Amino acid sequence: MSYKKLALSISSIAICLILSTTNTIAATPGNDAVASDVSDASLVRDLPGFSSGFVEANGVRLHYVSGGNGDPVILLPGWPQTWWAYRKIMPALAKTHRVISVDIRGMGTSDKPAGGYDKKNMALDIYGLMRALGYARAHIVGHDIGSQVAYAFAANHPEATQSLTLLDVPASDDTVLEMRLLPEHGTFGDRIDAAHPFTWWFAFNQVKDMPEALLEGRAEIQQAWFFRYLLKYPDALDRRDRAVYANAYNTRDAIRAGNAWYQAFTQDIIDQRDYPERLNMPVLGIGGVGYEWLNGFLQRRTTRPRVVHLTDSGHFVAEEKPAETSRILLDFLDSGPQK
Repeated sequence: MSYKKLALSISSIAICLILSTTNTIAATPGNDAVASDVSDASLVRDLPGFSSGFVEANGVRLHYVSGGNGDPVILLPGWPQTWWAYRKIMPALAKTHRVISVDIRGMGTSDKPAGGYDKKNMALDIYGLMRALGYARAHIVGHDIGSQVAYAFAANHPEATQSLTLLDVPASDDTVLEMRLLPEHGTFGDRIDAAHPFTWWFAFNQVKDMPEALLEGRAEIQQAWFFRYLLKYPDALDRRDRAVYANAYNTRDAIRAGNAWYQAFTQDIIDQRDYPERLNMPVLGIGGVGYEWLNGFLQRRTTRPRVVHLTDSGHFVAEEKPAETSRILLDFLDSGPQK
């Protein structure tokens, strides 16, 4: 065998070993992030007073975790996470409210159907869940993609919306069509520049089939980059948290479903044009790196919003600044008039 062929053979073996190792991070015995530790049953055990449940709503089976007593607060997570994204604020909220953290359509152990990922339809999922649980009205809280579902819920079901809270991301409107394909020169690095954000994955996630082929079994590689880029405090997510999220997006179906949220953006923008010019229910925005984007949207689309800037946080405000997020959210929920 020639030296060149030997070198290529060794390189190929090394690449296979690397991919094999990364594929099993979430399932290797002895790791902080073992497969048995990332099931919903295991996670819920770490939240005393909470339990898992499922409901059929709008043709899909939705998983949720609930606990506490009082007015219902429905928490909607975003990409690339699950209901677990709210784990740090759920106990504080549950002292005075019934807290329901939901795996939205396509997420976690909820169904991942072929379609229905426009946010207007996903809001109908949440409306059905709320009705199935026996509630006529609820406080709706969303982060990231969950923010977009939350806004669509409030726009389409105002009578069922006691209040609306968006965390770091607004809904998609026509301004999203103007986002850059290329970053401004010198602004794109390992950490997001809040003044010059480059959301290249909005475009990447439009592609069908290829992301599944590239990422199946390797979600932690992609997610490690995103968490580094969007977190101001990387230790806000420990090894187990990262394994939870990697496990949730490691299959072809999970990747397809998560990307479908982005592929529906154009329909979301069309739907947004027919929504009320301004929403009139109590509205709170809590922004980290996405504050300017969130604030601009809420000032245009809602009446007298309360918008708070957590200047010392990245994108994942509920995990990076849970005490501050809980305090601001509880003060808002309890301030009325919201009955």
